[in-house]
Amino acid sequence: MLKNLIKRALTGIIFVAVIIGGICCHPYTFLLLLCGITGFTIWEFYGITEHYVSSPIKRLFYTLGGVYLFAATFAYAQGIFGKMVFLPYIAFLVFILIFELYYKDTNPLKNWGISFFAQAYCAGSLSLLNFLAVMPNTTGAFSHIPLFVLAIFVFIWLNDTGAYLIGSLFGRHRLFERISPKKSWEGFWGGCITAILSSLAFAWFVPEMPWYFWVGFAIVVSVFGTWGDLVESLLKRTLAVKDSGKVLPGHGGMLDRFDSLLLAIPAAYIYIELFIQN
Repeated sequence: MLKNLIKRALTGIIFVAVIIGGICCHPYTFLLLLCGITGFTIWEFYGITEHYVSSPIKRLFYTLGGVYLFAATFAYAQGIFGKMVFLPYIAFLVFILIFELYYKDTNPLKNWGISFFAQAYCAGSLSLLNFLAVMPNTTGAFSHIPLFVLAIFVFIWLNDTGAYLIGSLFGRHRLFERISPKKSWEGFWGGCITAILSSLAFAWFVPEMPWYFWVGFAIVVSVFGTWGDLVESLLKRTLAVKDSGKVLPGHGGMLDRFDSLLLAIPAAYIYIELFIQN
């Protein structure tokens, strides 16, 4: 028990350090880090659904398609390329449809559904981070300033930590017992309040944005992050699997670690576009 706890703690510390370093160090470390996360999450998604597991070349090709979407979105958001950079990905989506004509599977609709869902659920969501990582500088030009991206990760981490601690100590009322029996309403509110308190620290260091915008941002990330966690729990429960992978010792797979983000990112993007950028 103690050995497993130490393993989880060391993995978590290294994990957080790598994430923060990759996000903040340089635009290209941001690109490499998130391309890797995108690739791992899609690869694991196809693994737990047993989709193309027997055909690793197809699985790799479809994974690389999702990684390309993230890289293309990065290039577009950074102003490196125009919208033409998305043409290969559009061709890739068309290929997914055509491929089933020759694959001769008895259920092509299932294959299309799993393939497109993986692209939207993993690559599509993570790719939105590229638009949140650029902000106007003092001259009005857009620069790589991943403040909102860092805030999303911090809010998710602290929300999970607060939910775990408060839920373990005071959890009595089940939040969604059918899908995740251990989650409680007490834990949910504990996580949400922890994220809100951390948002006040962001407001202190970035006074240009009113504190209530930061609080709203934290609430959106906490709520949709919780739903994101439940969505992946439903997925794994449906497929009768415990973890999406074993890439992180003591923590499972990458999809397990980033499930909350996959719903929190689109919600945060909408919130920022509606209430902050404008």
